[in-house]
Amino acid sequence: MLRLAFCGLGAIGTPMARHLASGAFDLIVWNRTTARATAFGEAQGVRVADSPAHAATDRDIVVTCLPTSRDVASLLDGPDGLLATLAPGATLLDCTSGDPGTSRQIAARLAERGVRFLDAPVSGGVNGAEAGTLTVMCGGEAADLERVRPVLEAFGQRIVHAGPVGAGHALKAVNNAMLAMHIWGAAEGLAALAKAGVRPDLALEVINASSGRSNTTENLFPQRVLTGAFPRTFRAALLDKDVGIAADIARAEHVPSPLLQLTAELWRMAHQELGEEADHVEAVRVVERLAGVALRSGPLSSSEPSA
Repeated sequence: MLRLAFCGLGAIGTPMARHLASGAFDLIVWNRTTARATAFGEAQGVRVADSPAHAATDRDIVVTCLPTSRDVASLLDGPDGLLATLAPGATLLDCTSGDPGTSRQIAARLAERGVRFLDAPVSGGVNGAEAGTLTVMCGGEAADLERVRPVLEAFGQRIVHAGPVGAGHALKAVNNAMLAMHIWGAAEGLAALAKAGVRPDLALEVINASSGRSNTTENLFPQRVLTGAFPRTFRAALLDKDVGIAADIARAEHVPSPLLQLTAELWRMAHQELGEEADHVEAVRVVERLAGVALRSGPLSSSEPSA
């Protein structure tokens, strides 16, 4: 039985860890908010660590799922850090939506201790995590991926070896940047159509039967924008972070990327306006404000434009 530690019980990390607590693995969990880890441990019948070092003691694989790569790096050092107890031959499996450069630095430090590293960000959102149908994009050695595959298969349906360390994070960032482009572009297009007299629901019906369709227009806009229901599934602040990573990658690789750079600027603006807790689809509210038009039939706040 593989001995696992799971660090990071956030919105996606919690259902991922729940799949690992099914009894197929020897699992211990740690979270920065102790109360959340304690509640998880009691509900799932697994042990709770009081520090990252405690979590990593005698573990074959340590899974991290945190907001940023900097958060992962912050767990490494000190008497309570992962490096204090990670044993040679162990693997750090990082499911954070992080940045390639920091991941390569982490991997180099771990390699000095004989510890393996894989960046393995996931896509599919909270629903995919709960259903165990996530897509996992892995960067690192193929042999290391095979060692951790049973863990990934517990919560992932499609597992892809993207390339060397950092490749998984790069692929996830660009994927999310394209999501950001779709949301903003659809919002601008529908705002222009609404002001031209075309109902947003009718416009989406046509777009979704035509070449302009995407998951954003087929699912996110009908379910959230038109209804005015914005469930908190993925924070706009985190999408801002991911788009920024993608823009950084393009610049580092000397790829002309005016659209990607503009998207990063727009999402920084949306993040600043909406705050830390808004859902990513709520960026549509910023476009509505700028255009002076509403795209949904749900109730509007006093600060929002009317149609």
